[in-house]
Amino acid sequence: MSDTGRRSTVEGPGAPEGRELSPAVVVLSGVVGGISLAVGGLLAVTGLLGYRAGAWVSPEALSPGLVGAAMLGVAPALFTIGRARVWEDVRSLALPLVTVLVGLFAVSLLNAGSLQAFHGGPIFLALFSLGWVATLGVLALAAVGCLAAQYRKPVGAVRPAGDGDGNGDRDRDGHAGHGAGGAPHRPVAPLPGWSKPLLAVLGSGWLGIGAGLLVFPGFWGPLVPWAVNRADAQGLGVWALSLGVGVLASLAEDDLARTRPALRAVPAVALALAVVLAVRAGSVDWTSGPGVSLVALVAGLFVTGVSGRWLLSRAERRSTPG
Repeated sequence: MSDTGRRSTVEGPGAPEGRELSPAVVVLSGVVGGISLAVGGLLAVTGLLGYRAGAWVSPEALSPGLVGAAMLGVAPALFTIGRARVWEDVRSLALPLVTVLVGLFAVSLLNAGSLQAFHGGPIFLALFSLGWVATLGVLALAAVGCLAAQYRKPVGAVRPAGDGDGNGDRDRDGHAGHGAGGAPHRPVAPLPGWSKPLLAVLGSGWLGIGAGLLVFPGFWGPLVPWAVNRADAQGLGVWALSLGVGVLASLAEDDLARTRPALRAVPAVALALAVVLAVRAGSVDWTSGPGVSLVALVAGLFVTGVSGRWLLSRAERRSTPG
């Protein structure tokens, strides 16, 4: 990876105002990315083959398959968080990450009776479910700690490594630089006006569905267009909630350059979900309102990610001299 690639989000007329990205956030995202590739791949493949291999007992293989697909889709983007230098460039992906870790851990505890280990499942799945809860517990605690440490960092102008007096991202007093480069952030690629209402609808849709499934699974669960139990409904709700948080956070940023990691994750997640849904299409009631809504929401994610990356690429080409 070139040095130019690392600095693209902080250089220009002046280094932007922001919080220096904490190394702990980078490490956490890398660890979660690796685990998501392995566990998400397992859940997605077994779901495609019709096996219910989730941490808890499910009435249908589709639910754990979709959870695995989401994990698999987001994993590559998590590895790119370390390319940024300021928190503001990654928070539209990092905040949904914290939501997923804390949310899935809470759902696993609330539905402990449905875990494979306590439900008499096969020995492999029983051990898998125990490892799932233990790993999520550690990662959720680490995520909350990383987030708290990140917001304790002062807001200032983050200079490129090795710039100025050789002290890297800090000035001679050990604080974030505020010199001539400390101008407030100016959007590199502002969101087009026409896209904002669409993003608001898409984000609110995912957020509302996720909150409903998570908080009122007894009411919203039966509306899912395939068979789910309480744990399935709440687990899917956590992921839907995180997608809503990510979309609305990107809308609040109003700068495509500051949503680069999220723009990598969104189309990959949508594509992974679409593959699992297509293979297990027979399990879904596509003629129902929720079935049609699901198609629209997944398609909206894919279009958002692809169009966002195209608009960002065009904006960067226009701003490049020569």
